[in-house]
Amino acid sequence: MNRSWRNLGEFLGFLEGKGELVRVHRTVDPRLEMSELALRAVRNRGPALMFDPPKGSLGPVVMNLLGTEQRIAWALGGETLKEPRERIEGLLRLKPPGGLGEMLSDLSGTIENLQSLRALGPKRVSHAPCQEVIRENGDLDPLPIITCWPKDGGPTITLPLVITKNPETGQQNVGIYRLQRYGKDTLGMHWQIHRVGAENYRRYARRGEAMPVAVVVGADPTTVFSGLAPVPEGISKFAFAGLLRGKPVELVPCRTVDLEVPAEAEFVLEGTVHPGEHHVEGPFGDHTGYYSLPEEFPVMHVGCITHRENPVYLTTVTGKPPTEDAVLGMAVGDLFLPVIRMVLPEVVDLFLPMEGLFINVGIVSIRKSFPQHARKVMHALWGLGQLMFVRYLIVVDHDVNPRNLREVLYRVGLQADPREDVTITDGPVDQLSISNRLENMGGKMGIDATKKGPEDGYPRPWPEEAIMDAAVLRRVDGILNELPELRKALTPRA
Repeated sequence: MNRSWRNLGEFLGFLEGKGELVRVHRTVDPRLEMSELALRAVRNRGPALMFDPPKGSLGPVVMNLLGTEQRIAWALGGETLKEPRERIEGLLRLKPPGGLGEMLSDLSGTIENLQSLRALGPKRVSHAPCQEVIRENGDLDPLPIITCWPKDGGPTITLPLVITKNPETGQQNVGIYRLQRYGKDTLGMHWQIHRVGAENYRRYARRGEAMPVAVVVGADPTTVFSGLAPVPEGISKFAFAGLLRGKPVELVPCRTVDLEVPAEAEFVLEGTVHPGEHHVEGPFGDHTGYYSLPEEFPVMHVGCITHRENPVYLTTVTGKPPTEDAVLGMAVGDLFLPVIRMVLPEVVDLFLPMEGLFINVGIVSIRKSFPQHARKVMHALWGLGQLMFVRYLIVVDHDVNPRNLREVLYRVGLQADPREDVTITDGPVDQLSISNRLENMGGKMGIDATKKGPEDGYPRPWPEEAIMDAAVLRRVDGILNELPELRKALTPRA
């Protein structure tokens, strides 16, 4: 397929043509009602929903945009996630040559790839659709900001691209942090302490300077996905979006702050965050299925809002899976497997199950080569980006499918000795985790559910698995082909 989407509207038109977008032509309350309908849609693998503009709002509301793996694949230009994953693998193959002969043989291809990457970097423009309308004040009233859960602290922007920059290097960062509305022109910046946005804020605070912030609500789906992706620090998420799109992201300077935003965005909120100014944010019904506790966070003062002539407000609802963010989290894990293999080539597959809130539980299959290999992989993964938050990590052999939870539990129960094969350690945990006694730190468990041998200190012979003979399997298949009624009787029922 390999198609790129210039903006959100173009992708919505594509989805409507595929029967994957339903327009809701009636008044639906952005307080709770939209969220409940979106939850029912994602839990039934249903379509994206476009709600008519609530009274007094600037435009319609879109939810459940990326609530299925198929729509995520389309958003990233493929029919399946395999195609964008291969593009990421292609980027990772740009490694230094091993010697002169390899350098000469690979030179032309390397130059061609580097030129292609350079061409996919962000492109600066001076005029943009996101600035067709300029509101010289930060009045948030015309935005249809939703309230997700009954006891939420207030209406919340739930899928924003929050753009900040490092004041020392000038490098921009894009993160997705929820923004609770406090007042007519103020928002709570819920960036957790581990996030780059929070670190940029601390840098400005140490300098005693107000921090410029731009908030994008609604962009082309590839750029939205890239905002969620664990792109290594130092790599522009807009450049990463260009790689996935196969086409540069166009950026335009903001009107009132020194930042650049996607030119094809729907809404842009421009403002500042002042050092030392905090306000209680929350509670908020989060991806844990529980309300996050009220806590103080920095305050953004919105000074200017720009948007398209006919903007679309993109948002989502979090909660106990299945939810749209859980589906996105699983897709992120699939796509970034090549990045993990670059550091740990012994990794065959990694699965972050939705039921584990896509960060609390991880299952990894590896090719074992030496004693304690499983433990080496555990500690390496705990030191790799946002995988530091994984609470429970299960390691299985290369021939076990981590996505088959029945098989994984079978291996854990049979092949892991709780006294010998369990690693308990401490480390950082997600700020929203509720089981740890102290905020941001807690315990971790690693389970080695691989087969053991003498090299692992296992003194007994490891038993041989009971597997049916291949010739018998072929003969039985022939019998079933001759007896369709029996084949039907033995076929798994839906």
